[in-house]
Amino acid sequence: MQRTSPRSSKNLAGLVVAICWLVVLFDGVDLFIYGAVLPGMLEDPALGLTKEAAGTLGSYATFGMLLGALGSGPLTDRIGRKMMIIVSTTVFSIASGVCAAAPSLGTFGLGRFAAGLGLGGLLPIALTMVAEFAPAGRRNLLIGSLMTAHQAGGILAATLGLWLLDSFGWRSAFWIGVLPLFIAVPLVARFLPESLSFLIARGRADEARKVAADYGVELPAAVDVTKKGTVSLFRGGRWQPTLLFWCASFGGLLLVYGVNTWLPTMMRGEGYDLGSALAFLIVINLGGIAGMLVAGRVADRFGAVPVAAAWFALTAVGVYLLGVHMPLAVTYVVVFLAGVFLFSAQTMVYAAVTSRYDTASRATAVGSAAGIGRFGAVLGPWLGGQLMAAGNQGWGFTVFAASAVFATVFVLLAGLRSKERPAALEPALTH
Repeated sequence: MQRTSPRSSKNLAGLVVAICWLVVLFDGVDLFIYGAVLPGMLEDPALGLTKEAAGTLGSYATFGMLLGALGSGPLTDRIGRKMMIIVSTTVFSIASGVCAAAPSLGTFGLGRFAAGLGLGGLLPIALTMVAEFAPAGRRNLLIGSLMTAHQAGGILAATLGLWLLDSFGWRSAFWIGVLPLFIAVPLVARFLPESLSFLIARGRADEARKVAADYGVELPAAVDVTKKGTVSLFRGGRWQPTLLFWCASFGGLLLVYGVNTWLPTMMRGEGYDLGSALAFLIVINLGGIAGMLVAGRVADRFGAVPVAAAWFALTAVGVYLLGVHMPLAVTYVVVFLAGVFLFSAQTMVYAAVTSRYDTASRATAVGSAAGIGRFGAVLGPWLGGQLMAAGNQGWGFTVFAASAVFATVFVLLAGLRSKERPAALEPALTH
């Protein structure tokens, strides 16, 4: 059998990360664009959108993501990781066009729900692909690197909001969301390799051997990844860490989606103008990019669980401080630091899950953690809308900070109830 060289392993991992990074970038744009253009939608008299209804409308996408994430694992076991990425990207791209052309709030909500199905299915599979192809000792760094695309998507969404709202209106931003169908999907179809473990499990050994030969890597050991299901997450004493990771993901995603949806509006309520409020969305996502890279490196050394817990605790402090009116320059610093810890804390929950479940159950484990966490993602925008409608935007920061404390406790408990699986010892690629 052909031996694996470090260079060939890194080349293959680099290709997978690069392609997945692009699709997750578009995922982030589609996800965050609603929050970026929400001020313009609220000011559109023809739309008739109220703040209370805006929170509910924002939850449609996250509810779709809940279903998409929960269904992505079993569906991926049937159609493959690569095809799931193609299907998910196609779904949220077409749904963005529906939102752009929507004649009513009902149609817009249907489009956001459909977009959520695609968005929810994409991220867990992209994370699983990167984890499976990552060289030993670099899994968390590569997962963090992949998730910088989400924050870059948030920055791009906020930039589009600043550029498009005044000149072209909020609908134009959703037309931009159709582009992945013509850019990302062809690239994935042409260049992204399928998971070698999946190919072997499905009896497609010839395809697996060709990919391995093309990149000079060894085939993984035969592992049945098609018949495990969610029930495998509760066997052999796994039920405790599984439930605890679900709770941590719930708190983390309530925080992430609540803050991303309502940050510009809450900051306007604190007295900042629209330009500054949208700029805060850019700054918090810039902090998120820096945080992903730092968290990934630290987690490869100390483990994803302690990093996730520390990052959530620091997020609680940063988000709480956003409710304190400070000089503009100081506020920008606090927003940036909040972003450093906010997004990478949740990413490290996913990284912890990938390191504590084997190849056979990893996609289902990540998908279920993301899916159950979407209950928090649904609650966050809705809860923010209720607080805004009641004129209690200052309490929004306190509630979201409390969610970070909640996540801190549960991720620590999950770590105590599970053991990390070194990537080098798994029946995956030998690097």
